Amino acid sequence: MRIALLGPIAWRTPPLHYGPWEQITSSLAEGLVARGIDVTLFATLDSQTAAKLAGVCPTGYEGQHGVDGRIWEALHVSHALARSGEFDLIHNHLDWLPLAFAQHSKAPLLTTIHGFSGRGILPAYVNARASAFVSISDSDRAPELDYEATIHHGIDLSALPLSAAGGEALVAFGRIHPDKGTAEAIEIARLAGRRLVICGIVQDASYFREQVEPHIDGDRVRYLGSVGPERRAEVLGSAAVLLHPIAFDEPFGLSVVEAMACGTPVISYPRGSLPEIVDEGTTGWLVDGVASAARKVDAAAALDRRAIRRVAERRFGVDRMVDEYLALYRRLLGRASAA
Repeated sequence: MRIALLGPIAWRTPPLHYGPWEQITSSLAEGLVARGIDVTLFATLDSQTAAKLAGVCPTGYEGQHGVDGRIWEALHVSHALARSGEFDLIHNHLDWLPLAFAQHSKAPLLTTIHGFSGRGILPAYVNARASAFVSISDSDRAPELDYEATIHHGIDLSALPLSAAGGEALVAFGRIHPDKGTAEAIEIARLAGRRLVICGIVQDASYFREQVEPHIDGDRVRYLGSVGPERRAEVLGSAAVLLHPIAFDEPFGLSVVEAMACGTPVISYPRGSLPEIVDEGTTGWLVDGVASAARKVDAAAALDRRAIRRVAERRFGVDRMVDEYLALYRRLLGRASAA
């Protein structure tokens, strides 16, 4: 089986700091290679992988001032599809753009939809008759599309060991943006009487400047910036609770399952994929606002961290994700050969 993974190129694969799509693509590539699958990863040329690496973009365009990502993504897709005849299947992780050219692919195309930026991009999916689709949560399915499967993301549990003791502070882990509720996390921590550690890239500078930065004092509220893989386990594992007060229907909360792997419980809102991810009363709580979240902090902190880890192992390990994708590849290829 010859598989091409068409990865995103906003960041390196795997990312040095932020880059959830790149991280999942990397985890899948390494897991497939470990199972003896012939994998070519189309990614930035500075990516690190055990698969065969191919691409045209030297490095992630998000880290380069003045670089137009649209241009590099178009060149990236063109390069991959020009080689499509070399593969049994192309697995797209690059959103809608490859779908516009799916009819030119010489191999079957599978697209993992990592989330819709808005309904305005749906025509690219609806008209892409040549691609099969995977959702990353049942909540993120568009009724206009047919899906082959829902496959929840999986994480490298060995990189996120259990922290049985945890700590006293709370953590907010994710991009600094109104969607992620960073300012709400600050208020939840204040009401709960706990310190807060914030980690993530600043994606909305005015929001950070006006609603987050004034509260950062290095004591009650600390900001660590974007935390890479080498510190993720330390930061998440040393927290009492992960605060995740999202203001949008999140397709999948990767930081939520990473926290759970460390044994850290989660407080979030019942939006998007969170009801699929959080087992209330076992791995955390879903509440209806800032005040409710603050009232649940002590109860969440008292949850059994070892039990939370066991849930993460059972539901969100990378091996489960890779096995599910591999089974889907075989099903799609079996259908294609029978046609």
